[in-house]
Amino acid sequence: MTVQVRVKRLTPDAKIPKAAKVGDVAFDLYSVIDHKIEPGERYAVPTGIAVEIPPGYEGQVRPRSGLALKEGITVLNTPGTIDSGYRGEVKTIMINHSDVSFQITKGMRISQLAIRPVPEVSFIEVDELSDTDRGEGGFGSTGV
Repeated sequence: MTVQVRVKRLTPDAKIPKAAKVGDVAFDLYSVIDHKIEPGERYAVPTGIAVEIPPGYEGQVRPRSGLALKEGITVLNTPGTIDSGYRGEVKTIMINHSDVSFQITKGMRISQLAIRPVPEVSFIEVDELSDTDRGEGGFGSTGV
C-alpha cells in the first residue's frame, strides 16, 4: 500500500523529501538556509516545506546517523512528531553535541522523515491494573 503525503514548497529552492536508497524507510529532509551551529547550541533549521500527512499517520523527524556519529549533530527531540493536522513549515530542531562549530549549508541533508501509522486510542479510567512480572519496576529495574 502506498501512503500519499502531499508536499508544498514554501520557498522555490526547497527540496521534496526523498529516500537516499531503494528500500530506505525514511526520507531525507534538506536545509533551506546556511547556519553555523555552535557547540551546545540548538536551532530549528527550516526545510522550506509543509506536508499534509493523512489521518491515521504521523511524521517522525529523525537524526541522520552519519551526522550524529561523525559530527555530533543530532535532532534534539527525537523523534520530532508531525501530527496529521499540522500544516506549518517542517523544521528540524538540531543540537551540536561536539566541541566545534558545525556549518549547515543550504541544500544539505539534515534529518530524515519517516511516516508511520498511528492507531486510534481511547483511555479508560480503572481502579486497578493487571499484574505483570515487571510490576512497577522502571528506570533501570531490569539491570544496566
